[in-house]
Amino acid sequence: MTTFIHRRTGVSELNDLIRSAPPEIVQLGDDHRRSLAARFRAVPSNGHRRIDSWNVERAGQHAALRRMLRDPLCSVIDAINREIDDQLMRDVAGYAQRGSMASWFATLHQSELALVKADAANWTLQMHEIALSIEDQWSVCASDAFYDVARARTTLRGRRDLEVVLEDRCVLLRIRSGSPGKSSGPGLRSDLTIATLAHPQGIAPARMIGLWPESGVCLGVDGTMSDLRAGARDLVRTAVAQQRYHQSIAA
Repeated sequence: MTTFIHRRTGVSELNDLIRSAPPEIVQLGDDHRRSLAARFRAVPSNGHRRIDSWNVERAGQHAALRRMLRDPLCSVIDAINREIDDQLMRDVAGYAQRGSMASWFATLHQSELALVKADAANWTLQMHEIALSIEDQWSVCASDAFYDVARARTTLRGRRDLEVVLEDRCVLLRIRSGSPGKSSGPGLRSDLTIATLAHPQGIAPARMIGLWPESGVCLGVDGTMSDLRAGARDLVRTAVAQQRYHQSIAA
C-alpha cells in the first residue's frame, strides 16, 4: 500500500521533504520490464497508444527557464517569446512532427498565442521561484520521461520538471497548477514508475514530489519497489480503461 507524504508548500518544508528521501536505491531489472510488457501486450490496441499522467504539453516552459538561467539579462517574457519563435520556425522549416508543440503553435491565432504566453510566464516564474528556494544542487529537466513498452505499441510519458541531486541518489519534482485532486497521488506514482523505466539502468528516484504552489500543497511518494509495482498497475489499468472506452464508442 502506498503512503503519500503530504506537506504545506514552504521553503523549509520542501527542503525537508527533499532531504528526508529514503537512502535505499531501488532498481528495476529486465525481468520487471518483460513482465510489464507482457501485461500491456495482453490489452488489445487498435493503434499506437500513449499513456501519461498529464495531458497538457509544457516542454516550451522548461526551455524558457533554461534560457533565463543561461542569460541573466533575458527576461521571462523574452525567453518565452524566443522559445515560441524557435518552435514556429521549426514548423515553417518543415522539421515539426504532426501533433508536436511546434505544429500546435502554428495553428493558434495571435490572441490564443498571447494567452499561451501569459500562462507560460506565470508557470515559469513559479518554477524559478521554487527552484531558487532549493538548498541542494538542482537542474531543470531537459524533457519529460518517455518509455516505449516492447512490442506493445505503447509509449509511457512521465512528467518531471526539476531534478535534485543528493549524493548518490536523486529526487524529482513536478509542478502543477490548481490544487491536487483524488487522482493526484496515483498520477504522481505513475510519473515515478515511468521515470524509473526510462532510466538506462532502471534506477528509481529516491522520491517523487508534486507541488501545487497556488494551493500551497506538496505531495511526495517514495521510490520503493511496492510503489513502483503499484504505479505499473495504475498504468496497465489505464490502458484497459482506454480500450473499453474505445470499444463502447465503436459499439
